Amino acid sequence: MPRQNFRVPMDAGGKIKKGAEGRKEGGPKKKPVIHFVRAGLQFSVGIIGCYLKKGRHSQCIRIDAPVYLTAVLEYLAAKVLELLVGNVAHDNKKNKIIPRHLVVRNDEELGRLLVGVTTHGGVLPNINPVLLPKKTDRAPKRA
Repeated sequence: MPRQNFRVPMDAGGKIKKGAEGRKEGGPKKKPVIHFVRAGLQFSVGIIGCYLKKGRHSQCIRIDAPVYLTAVLEYLAAKVLELLVGNVAHDNKKNKIIPRHLVVRNDEELGRLLVGVTTHGGVLPNINPVLLPKKTDRAPKRA
């Protein structure tokens, strides 16, 4: 039995419609949008999704679970860095944030959230005034 040739139907313009272009009357194909850009996030949804799948937390993971978890992680990171650490570094007139500035215990909500996770580190930077260099008051000399 010979093979039959199936021809792709052509529209009035003579163009062959392929894939996604056929749905929109031959318009230009849209560029794909990454998950975290679509959700308006900075952290990568794909990486969080990979960690969820590797972790074997469940047999099935819903499509929106990595997006939600990424949003929660980004919120917590922003809160810790901007509100807590940034304020402590600014109060001590520092430009760089060091691990000593991470004072999670002073914040009520984060202290309760991370009570079993963090150690007792992250104390407020406090230097005994005796150890600081003495300031001398020199009056400007007038001629």
